[in-house]
Amino acid sequence: MSTTEPFRYGVAQERDWNAMSDEDFRALVRDDFDTHYPQALRFPPRRLRWHENKDWHLRMAAKGWIAPAWPVEYGGMGLSPSKLLIFMEEQERVGIARFQDHGVLMVGPVLMRYGTEEQKRKYLPGILSCEDIWCQGYSEPNSGSDLASLRTRAVRDGDDFVIDGQKIWTTLAHDANHMFALVRTDPDAKPQQGISFLLLDFASPGVRVRPIRDLSGHEEFCEVFLDGVRTHHTNLVGALNQGWTVAKSLLGFERIFLGSPKLPEYGLQVLETVARARGVFDDPVFNDRFVSLKIDVAHLGDIYGHYAAIVGRGEPLGPDVSLLKIWASETSQRIADLIIDTAGPFGGMNAAARIGETAINALAPFYKARVQTIYGGSSEIQRNILARQVLDLPG
Repeated sequence: MSTTEPFRYGVAQERDWNAMSDEDFRALVRDDFDTHYPQALRFPPRRLRWHENKDWHLRMAAKGWIAPAWPVEYGGMGLSPSKLLIFMEEQERVGIARFQDHGVLMVGPVLMRYGTEEQKRKYLPGILSCEDIWCQGYSEPNSGSDLASLRTRAVRDGDDFVIDGQKIWTTLAHDANHMFALVRTDPDAKPQQGISFLLLDFASPGVRVRPIRDLSGHEEFCEVFLDGVRTHHTNLVGALNQGWTVAKSLLGFERIFLGSPKLPEYGLQVLETVARARGVFDDPVFNDRFVSLKIDVAHLGDIYGHYAAIVGRGEPLGPDVSLLKIWASETSQRIADLIIDTAGPFGGMNAAARIGETAINALAPFYKARVQTIYGGSSEIQRNILARQVLDLPG
């Protein structure tokens, strides 16, 4: 009797990681990161481009470590909540630069929940191998945090949807070869209805990407113009005109990532380095501000662990996850402000400056932190969500 082997999404895991003790797992991951992650890429002052850090992430993909939170049956490491936190903590400790990870963090989990079997088999392997790099097509001119007002349209034409519109603030779109996008498929429906979730290939005719140079002189964000772009109808995720439901699920995944203590913890490291170089730890006013921020970051780590455990159990995130993004982003800004204050005359230099015995770009955390309260849903939007959907306050 013949048997059919199950479809393999990625490389096989070498062992059951969850069978290890937390201490042994941490030691194994720490040794790997300490030994192999390049010193030159640790704690970069800006978002790295794919050509700068792809070697590391291709190594992680080949090793089967690119998707630690994905279930083993879908090619991930299948880590339990405690193991996942250890994995992330060790990445943060070493200063491993984030890559264009929308596929791992967003598209993959969405397809596992809402995708067809065909979509999973078509797209998950490319995400796991890093052959397919994804970007997020949500924000539009005059339609940022208010996603329900988006105007990019998709019209069914035979077997295809034809897309026309523009997306903006698209992170690292110039490194991507795929996009997941919210598009309006029923212009007559109410704002949060008539929206669909589509996948599209950047090799399709009609896609044009234009980088946006930011205040620090870098090009992390882009505009994406979609002029008659065709994508097959099988690239519709979820039901037609029900993309808002899919989007809300994805935003939950995004907000837990954006609520990670990684950036605040790194900011504290920079702050402590600057403070020691400037000799201000004897100042009680500085110490009061420093300890207060350190407590805020510790509490952020605790609440982050709570939401990570929910994700690890495969349970849906509620609207209260918005508090995580507010907490992380606003704490990062307070830390960045104190770094500049503490750095004194070096605080306004957009370049590495020697402060004591250490070369530090004191302005880099400030630039990173400014946009945190805007992208992924502004703090105002997050507070509205908490007020209306969690506290049930009147509108």
